[in-house]
Amino acid sequence: MSDAMQALTYDRETDPWENSTGLRKTEVEKPRIDETSDYHDRSQVLIKPIMTGFCGSDRGIWFRSAFKDMIFKSLERDKKSSRVIGHELLGRVVELGTDAKRQYGLEVGDVVTTESHIPCGVCYQCRIGDTHVCADDKIIGISEDGCFAELVKLPAKNLWRTDITKIRPEVAAIQEPFGNAVHACTKVNLRGKRVAIVGCGTIGLFAVAVARAMGANYIIGVEPMESHAEMARRLGADVVLRPQLQNGSKDKPHKSDPELTERIRKLTDGVGVDVALEMSGVNSSVNNAIHAVRRGGDVILFGLKSGDAVIENFDRLIVDGISLHSVIGRRIFETWHITRHLLESRDPNIHDLIWEVILKRGEGTMFDFREYDAGDFQKAITTYPKVVIRY
Repeated sequence: MSDAMQALTYDRETDPWENSTGLRKTEVEKPRIDETSDYHDRSQVLIKPIMTGFCGSDRGIWFRSAFKDMIFKSLERDKKSSRVIGHELLGRVVELGTDAKRQYGLEVGDVVTTESHIPCGVCYQCRIGDTHVCADDKIIGISEDGCFAELVKLPAKNLWRTDITKIRPEVAAIQEPFGNAVHACTKVNLRGKRVAIVGCGTIGLFAVAVARAMGANYIIGVEPMESHAEMARRLGADVVLRPQLQNGSKDKPHKSDPELTERIRKLTDGVGVDVALEMSGVNSSVNNAIHAVRRGGDVILFGLKSGDAVIENFDRLIVDGISLHSVIGRRIFETWHITRHLLESRDPNIHDLIWEVILKRGEGTMFDFREYDAGDFQKAITTYPKVVIRY
């Protein structure tokens, strides 16, 4: 049996960060479980991927716009030059350590997905149950080798059994990013509320469907791309508005769009929405979300951009009693339970909406790992909100 396998990797020696793009399909060493040489392997599991999802985070690595520091620091730690990318997984257990079997009840043949954040288990946050904000976590496919490979080694504590008779594999492979939207939409109670979703990229589109399932009364999408706006309408948005100032103004990139604010207020009896979910991370969109909410409303901040941001009329947050809530990842494993119920249910049928609207029934969104071509793949990830790789 060969000790090598194929994987999609980033290599800091062959592809300098500043003047390269993409991922290379290369031969790397197969992970293995050897409890005699490393006692940690007792709780590790080897998984053969069935399908994997390509995430916005992976897109950031592809175009070298995000995660450089985390990747480079982890490579220094591991004394390696390359990292296997990927963290959205559906796979089958092929081998496991004794504790993975005894403590977690896993068996060879189990179909699992994974939480992408590996919490340390000992920091203050982990000890009080806030593992999703662990102070010393690792991220699969960024600071640890990921799942764009023929085999991946993961801790048993991160795995989540999945019934593919109830959730089709293509959808099951993207439970992790769907869980981001679930976390955002469960931060505050949406039942009976008027909600704005600012930025209908992949997670924003998921959020439209989840908000509807959570009982939102009226959903306003805010999205400049017509293709995404149409998907948002099909997923449950009552109306989708196009901002006139998509990235602020030339001299003030943080500037909100006053016309957008006025249109949202007209749709909400002059009051504003109860809850605004900011899903893009663009500074002007953050201010649009804040201006969209009513006095006493809630703004959910999920979109992520590094560096400083400017908040317009900061005093309004205080005087109007507006609450800001930051969301990262998923609550482990509370969010996963809700995710499972939403996807296994067919009322509302979010499962089929994801397959038909976001994944387009596999037309142009599915790629075979064995036939990976970087050029074709880049075209797909810049065309569709979500792409899935088959193994």
